[in-house]
Amino acid sequence: MAEADTPHDQTQSAEPKRSELNKRLISAAVLGIGAVVTAWIGGTLFLLVWTAAAFAVWWEWTGIIGASPRALLIVVGALALAGMAAALVMDAPAIAFLSAVIGGGIAAASAYPARIWAFGGILYAGAVLVPAVMLRNDPAFGLIAILWLFAVVWAEDTGAYFAGRLIGGPKLAVRISPNKTWAGAIGGTFAGIAAGSAVLLAAGIPWRPVHMLVAFVIVVAAQLGDLLESAVKRRFGVKDTSMLIPGHGGMMDRIDGLLAAAVFALAIGLMRGGGAPATGLLSW
Repeated sequence: MAEADTPHDQTQSAEPKRSELNKRLISAAVLGIGAVVTAWIGGTLFLLVWTAAAFAVWWEWTGIIGASPRALLIVVGALALAGMAAALVMDAPAIAFLSAVIGGGIAAASAYPARIWAFGGILYAGAVLVPAVMLRNDPAFGLIAILWLFAVVWAEDTGAYFAGRLIGGPKLAVRISPNKTWAGAIGGTFAGIAAGSAVLLAAGIPWRPVHMLVAFVIVVAAQLGDLLESAVKRRFGVKDTSMLIPGHGGMMDRIDGLLAAAVFALAIGLMRGGGAPATGLLSW
């Protein structure tokens, strides 16, 4: 018969959780500050940082899917991402997309046995790089669009965490991510919309009710991106994509929602603003 936990036992069990939480908070602060600073500076630094993030995602993806030969796949992905980055420097997004497709095709032809997953992984990693850089490169609203995107996604993530823990209740997608709740999703949605509105007001951009709808779409995209990454990990029996970031796991674990949100933000911006996607996203 197991002994009941004593206060000392409970204290000991709480210490690792507290230590893990501290790591998570410190990592989040460092990454958040770094993301904001590089977004503020923009240009080559922003491009290099997001290219590195995309490569980290591709490196993690090749480990998750267990395809061989991994070393060759990593090189193929690195070259494809370099091609995308070069195309963005030349303001040629069509070439960036072509580089992703060609790189994905070569990866699929080289990989065994997960050919489709290798192709998808190149596109997934490219989605880390291309939308963020294209939005930031808009000279009129680029910086504000990125800061707005950060605020919406980070507030959604934080709001969902606390609402889920404080309220609990029915699960959102128990087969994919057992810890997520409807309360967390709703709380995160309100937090993301509020944070997005605050950034627009602080930047002096005329606020319109439609901005709430746009933020809602971005919040839902971020939540779906989180679920997508959880589904991939569950498919391959992986808890964390890597141990690259203390307290968070891997790069994919950290930017899954941001990746999907950026894709949707770019799509909205391109539909409305054409060659000025950040303006199309925020100017209504």
